[in-house]
Amino acid sequence: MFSWLGKQGGGRERGGGDVVQTVTGGLRDLYLRKLLPLEEHYRFHDFHSPALEEADFENKPMVLLVGQYSTGKTTFIRYLLEQDFPGMRIGPEPTTDSFIAVMYGDSEGSVPGNALVVDPKKPFRKLSRFGNAFLNRFMCSQLPNEVLKSISIIDSPGILSGEKQRISRGYDFCQVLQWFAERVDRIILLFDAHKLDISDEFSEAIKSFRGQDDKIRVVLNKADQVDTQQLMRVYGALMWSLGKVIDTPEVLRVYIGSFWAHPLRNTENRRLFEAEAQDLFKDIQSLPQKTAVRKLNDLIKRARLAKVHAYIISYLKKEMPSVFGKENKKKELISRLPEIYIQLQREYHISAGDFPEVKKMQEQLETCDFTKFHSLKPKLIESVDNMLANRIASLMSLIRQEESNMPTEMVHGGAFDGTMAGPFGHGYGEGAKEGADEDEWVVAKDKPAYDEIFYTLSPINGKISGINAKKEMVTSKLPNSVLGKIWKLADCDGDGMLDDEEFALAKHLIKIKLDGYELPSTLPSHLMPPSHRKPVQTAE
Repeated sequence: MFSWLGKQGGGRERGGGDVVQTVTGGLRDLYLRKLLPLEEHYRFHDFHSPALEEADFENKPMVLLVGQYSTGKTTFIRYLLEQDFPGMRIGPEPTTDSFIAVMYGDSEGSVPGNALVVDPKKPFRKLSRFGNAFLNRFMCSQLPNEVLKSISIIDSPGILSGEKQRISRGYDFCQVLQWFAERVDRIILLFDAHKLDISDEFSEAIKSFRGQDDKIRVVLNKADQVDTQQLMRVYGALMWSLGKVIDTPEVLRVYIGSFWAHPLRNTENRRLFEAEAQDLFKDIQSLPQKTAVRKLNDLIKRARLAKVHAYIISYLKKEMPSVFGKENKKKELISRLPEIYIQLQREYHISAGDFPEVKKMQEQLETCDFTKFHSLKPKLIESVDNMLANRIASLMSLIRQEESNMPTEMVHGGAFDGTMAGPFGHGYGEGAKEGADEDEWVVAKDKPAYDEIFYTLSPINGKISGINAKKEMVTSKLPNSVLGKIWKLADCDGDGMLDDEEFALAKHLIKIKLDGYELPSTLPSHLMPPSHRKPVQTAE
């Protein structure tokens, strides 16, 4: 079924188990044979995005950090890597004035932008179109770091606010961000708990991520500098500000914490910060496993946009007169573009969300000669439709099949290793894990209090019935579905009754749930009541 991937895609054989390489080859092959001809015929690259290259399919997952100056972007990278990197500057003023691609290298060093965009092994060649003003503010920082073996990180200049916005950067900052957004796996917007205002430039930068909403995550940094009451107000203000610039009905995921290796200034929310950091780390760690799906998803989005672009360009070509009145007709068509969008939506049954932004498209069309546009070629459209309907589905099936046979690929090293195991791992010694490394049964310390309740429930032959146990358990006000799970975990011998140890265990599990922790799916060995434990067999 997938033989065409192995032969034409250039990936490894399926026996090697390398899903990313196999899918990468298939995606590259689909793009070159199916989608690229459509893009070139209708000048897609002049309007939207440059053609994809080999490195765009082969590169590691990338994370783009964006935020106003002094929100902790560079410090965040330093926190993840647990080491400095070439070109790193940290301070309260706008210190990072360049885009820095932090990538893995056998030795520490930096590569300037002009040299970087001619390297075919790096996915940055198409950035040359932004000119020397940008390339002089772009560099690659390479270093041997375990984290960078799995992901690359893009640090961006601090976004300006107030009067500083009037200073020209010399290149289209938002266009550069859009270029990166189309190619990265995750976009992290950083906010300072003391600096929640979204400047005009930051607002435009966020709007440039249109169509990439699934990649965006928000980090509310330096949250340890405010107390709980202030933090609630800050969170509410942040959500209100984001709601004005991000045009989606869904609420963005916001991670709250203090992402640097220094003592917390306010420790009352320490548990919250640890849980949030763990969730963020899990999200970043999963990127290598999801990179094949992300590239597939981006190719689908690109194909849909290329199809819509072809319909727009071919319609404009069809409406142009053959001899006289070309310039007036061009102006009329540009002004009527919103109506043309609606007409094409109805004619080809296309969602409005697949169309490019009207205002930007009108600006780009001003400088074009409509007579040089091409008419619609159904074969090119059919080829892309076939790719979306059949070949993409085959690739998706391959990804699922291979992922089920592969060990999970995760990001390791740096700050990620500090959260995985040992007493400082998230949740260690809490909830159902409490007492896991102790010899004494963890329930024993509260058992005297539980025994007093047990003997008021009329035990017969040392056990209470399910009905009597229920009377006590429902006083917790937990729903029946939760209490039913607790009953199954506590009734260790499955006789439908509870002895004193099983009852104490049930009360302990209720306490775990009421404290906000999740119940285990199966009873851990350290929670098993001593009288129900199987004796350890020793060799004679």
